[in-house]
Amino acid sequence: MAEALRLAERPGFTDAHHDFRAMIRRLVEEEVAPHYATWEEAGAPPRSFYRRLGELGVLGIEVPERWGGSGVEGMRFSAVLSEEASRRGVVFGALRVHTDIVLPYLLRYADDEQLARIMPGFVSGETMTAIAMTEPDTGSDVAGIRTTARRDGDSYVLNGAKTFITGGAHADLVLVVCRTSPPDPADKRHGLSILLVDTTSPGFSVGRRLKKIGLQAQDTAELHFEDVRVPVENVLGAPDVGFGYLTHNLPKERLSIALGSYAAAAGAIELARDYTAARRVFGTALSDFQNTKFVLAECRTETLAAQTLVDRCLELDEQGRLTAADAAVAKLFCTEVQGRVVDRCLQLHGGYGYVTEYPIARLYADARVTRIYGGTSEVLKTIISKAP
Repeated sequence: MAEALRLAERPGFTDAHHDFRAMIRRLVEEEVAPHYATWEEAGAPPRSFYRRLGELGVLGIEVPERWGGSGVEGMRFSAVLSEEASRRGVVFGALRVHTDIVLPYLLRYADDEQLARIMPGFVSGETMTAIAMTEPDTGSDVAGIRTTARRDGDSYVLNGAKTFITGGAHADLVLVVCRTSPPDPADKRHGLSILLVDTTSPGFSVGRRLKKIGLQAQDTAELHFEDVRVPVENVLGAPDVGFGYLTHNLPKERLSIALGSYAAAAGAIELARDYTAARRVFGTALSDFQNTKFVLAECRTETLAAQTLVDRCLELDEQGRLTAADAAVAKLFCTEVQGRVVDRCLQLHGGYGYVTEYPIARLYADARVTRIYGGTSEVLKTIISKAP
C-alpha cells in the first residue's frame, strides 16, 4: 500500500504508526489470513482473536492510561488497522464497532464507576461491545425508536427489538438506545436514553444472525429484550437526552467508515497490481496493456483524493473540529470511490475476480454496505445540503 499511495509521505503519521503497521501486517499474515475461511464459515473471529488484540494493546490505544490503555487521541492507528486488513481483503470482525464507535460514547459519557467496571475487560478483549440503535421499522429515523425502558424502583425494565446490530451475537455489553420518556409532541427526540445492557441478563436474547452479501466474518444480528432489568446505574450519561449523545458521536462513526472505505479501495489497487503483473495474456503481462495502466491510474487518482480527504478529517477530529457535515462529505465521497475502484479492480481480475477465494471478490461484496450503514448516502446528502 505504501507503493500505491505514497503512505510514508502522509502528514501526521509517525514512526510509531509505521512500527504499529509492521506489527499488524505480521498479525494478518500469520494469524488472520491462514484462518480467515474458518472465520467466514463461523460468521465471526474466535473470541481468542480479540483477546490476542488485547494482549497486543490494540483495544486500548485510545483508552486513557488510568483505565489501562495507551491514552492516544485520534484515529490514525485505526486507519492503519483498516489499511492492513484491506491489503488481504479481510475484516477483524466487529473490532471497529468496539473501538471506533462504542469507545467514544464510553469515554465521553460514562462516569468513573462505570469506566472502572467496564474498561479492564474492554481493553483485554474479555468484554466485547456493540451498540443497538436500528429497529425493524425505524432505519435512519432514530427519533422514531420504539424500544422502551420503564423505570421501576432501582431498575429500568427494557422491552423491544433491534436489528442489523454489528457484533450483537457475540457482545458481552450492548449500548441500547431506547425511549425512557414519552416523546414530546414538539420534539420527538426528547426522551431517548442509552442503557448499558449486560447480555447475560434474563430476558435478553439474540435473534436471527442475518445472512449478508458480504462481511461474512462480521456477525450481524437481531436482538430482543423482554422485561430485561437494567440497573439505574447503567444509564449512560443522563436519561432522556440520548439523542444529543448520538448526534455528537455519529461524525466519528462516519469517519471510521470513510477511512475503512478508502483503505479498501487502496487494498483493491494493490491486489490488482499484483494480479495483473503475474497474469499473462497472449504472451504479455496484463499489467503491460495500456487499458490496465489507465484503469489503475484512474483508481489511484480517486483513491489518493479519498485518502487526502480522510487525512484532513483525521486532523480535524484530533483538534475537536470535525463537524457532522465534514464527516458526511468524507463518508459519501469515500464510499462512492470504494464502490467504483473495487469494481474496476475486480474487472482486471477477469473471471477469477468472481471467485470468492480471491480477496478482491471479498472486497467487492463487502463494499456495498458502506453506502448504507452509518447513514445512507441519501441521508448524508441531506446533511451536507443543510450545512452553511
